[in-house]
Amino acid sequence: MEFKTDFSAVLSTPVFQHVKAAAAELGIATYVVGGFVRDHLLDRKKIPTDFDFVTVGSGIDLAKAVQARLPHTPKLSVFKTYGTAMIMFEGIDLEFVGARKESYREDSRNPQVEEGSLQDDQNRRDFTINAMAVSLNPEDYGTLIDPFNGLNDLENKLIRTPLDPVITYSDDPLRMLRAIRFATQLDFSIEQTSLDAISQERERLKIITKERIVEELHKIMATAVPSKGFLLLDQVGLLEAILPELTDLKGIEEVEGQTHKDNFYHTLEVVDNLCKTTENLWLRWAALLHDIGKAPTKKFSKKVGWTFHAHEFVGAKMVYKLFKRLKMPLNEKMKFVQKMVFMSSRPIVLAQDIVTDSAVRRLIFDAGDYVEDLLTLCEADITTKNPKRFARYHQNFQIVREKIVEVEERDHVRNFQPPVSGELIMKTFGLRPGKEIGIIKEKIKEAILEGEIPNEFDAAVELMKKEGKALGLKMTTE
Repeated sequence: MEFKTDFSAVLSTPVFQHVKAAAAELGIATYVVGGFVRDHLLDRKKIPTDFDFVTVGSGIDLAKAVQARLPHTPKLSVFKTYGTAMIMFEGIDLEFVGARKESYREDSRNPQVEEGSLQDDQNRRDFTINAMAVSLNPEDYGTLIDPFNGLNDLENKLIRTPLDPVITYSDDPLRMLRAIRFATQLDFSIEQTSLDAISQERERLKIITKERIVEELHKIMATAVPSKGFLLLDQVGLLEAILPELTDLKGIEEVEGQTHKDNFYHTLEVVDNLCKTTENLWLRWAALLHDIGKAPTKKFSKKVGWTFHAHEFVGAKMVYKLFKRLKMPLNEKMKFVQKMVFMSSRPIVLAQDIVTDSAVRRLIFDAGDYVEDLLTLCEADITTKNPKRFARYHQNFQIVREKIVEVEERDHVRNFQPPVSGELIMKTFGLRPGKEIGIIKEKIKEAILEGEIPNEFDAAVELMKKEGKALGLKMTTE
C-alpha cells in the first residue's frame, strides 16, 4: 500500500501555519498527532473535523497564542484540570494539550496527569496507528515521528497498542471498544495478543459510563459493515455485557428434527443489508433490534413447529427497557425504533399475499410518515439464499410500493383523522363526552380503512348517523 507520507501540501494551509508561528513565538516544540495523521497516511476521503496538537510545554498557552492569530478571534475553551484547550475554527476543532505522562486508579478511566516529553505522550496513546506525530517545528517541519511502527501496522491493517495491551485496556477500558470500532471503520484486524487482552479485561468495562459505550456503538453502527464490530464484541465477551438481548438470539435448537434459523447471525445480516441503502442511524438500530423479542417468545409445538408469536410486540417493549438501561434517548428516536420493531413483520406478510387495498390502507395509516423506512427495513430482512424466493419477495415489495402510492393518492389515509370530529358527534346527538363518541369514530375509521366508504366528509356523516341510530341515539340537528 502506498502512503501519503508527504505532509507538505496540507501543512501549508493557514491553520497549520498559524500554529507553527505561535509555537515558534513561544519557543515550544509542537506536533500534530492522532487521527489526522492516520487518515492522511491512509488517504481517506474524509473531511477532517478535528486536529490534535501536542506541545512540549503549555497546551493552554499555545492555544491562546493561536487564538490571537486566527481571524475573527474564535472562542477558546480551556480545561485546566487536564491542561487542554480547544478552539472551534471554520467548523474544525483545534485541540491543544501539553505532552504528558498518565497514571490511572483502578476505579476510574480519568488519569492522573503530569508533564512529559513527546515520547511520554506517544506512549499513552491507545493504538500505534494513532500514536504517530508530524513535526511543526522549523528544523524538521513535516517529518513523521513513528516510534511504534504505526506505518507498518497501517500496511498490515492491524490494530495494536503501543505498550502492553493488558495495561492499556485496564487503564482505560473504553479503549477496548475503540479497538473494535477502529477495526470496523478501517476494516482492520486486531492483533491477537490485543484481542486476548480485551477478553481478559472485559469486566473493566463496568467503570465506563453508558453514554461513552453508546457513543462507540453509534460509530460502529455508522460503518459500512457493522456486523464486523458486533461479531468482535461477541468474540471477546463484551456484547453479552452490553446487549444481552442480542446474544440471547444465538443458537439453533432442534426438536423432533425441526430447527429454526440462528436469529443472531440473521440479525447481523439484516443490519449489513440495511446499511447498503440508508445511513439513518435509528433505522439501523431498528434493524439490530427487530428480532429481540424472539428469544423470550420462542416455543415449539408438534403441530406447527417453532413459533415466535407476538415477538414484535414483546420486542417493542424491550426496546424501551434497553434504551433506558443504556441511557439512550427516550424521545421520538426511541419511539421510532419501537414502531419499526413492532411493525417489522407487517410488510413481509403483505408481500407474501395478494396485495389488497384494505391491507395497504392499514399499513399506510399505522406506519404514517415512516412507511418508507419500514419497507426499507423489511426488504433488508430478506436473507433467503434461494434466488427464486429472493427475487419473488423483492418483486412483491415493488408491487406493495406501487400500491402504496396508488392508494395514498386516492384515499389520503397517511396520518389521517376521521372526517367527523368528536365535537360534531356530540352536537348531532346532544351528547356529553362518553364512550359512544369513541365507538362511532372507530366505526368510521374502520369503514374508511376497509374501503367501505371513501375518506370524505359527507360519506362519514351518513355513517355517523347510521351508527348513532344503531346505538339508540337520537339526533338533535339535521
